[in-house]
Amino acid sequence: MKVDLGIWSQLTKLVAGLLLLAGLLLVGAWYLPLINQNTRMRAQIIVLQQQLQAEEAKSKQLQAQIEALRNDPKTVERLAREELGYAKPGETVIRFDPVTNSPTGQ
Repeated sequence: MKVDLGIWSQLTKLVAGLLLLAGLLLVGAWYLPLINQNTRMRAQIIVLQQQLQAEEAKSKQLQAQIEALRNDPKTVERLAREELGYAKPGETVIRFDPVTNSPTGQ
């Protein structure tokens, strides 16, 4: 036998639904900062991976330069001539001053 409670049964269902909705919103509000932090960290990981790739490329380039200096006498000779201004006996070294764009003596 069912007893008709009138409006109370509908209000009970409405309150239960609202409590469920409030609970879901509370859980969502609880985890929203964690979701935002996760998003920021993923973006930071991408930036750091790009930096890592750039540093690895730079490392490979420097390693190749080291190997060239260790094993290639022409590279050492070129570097000594360019950086230190060395020359072989009997050679004449000609140096050019860099061009300046400033007006002189006016």
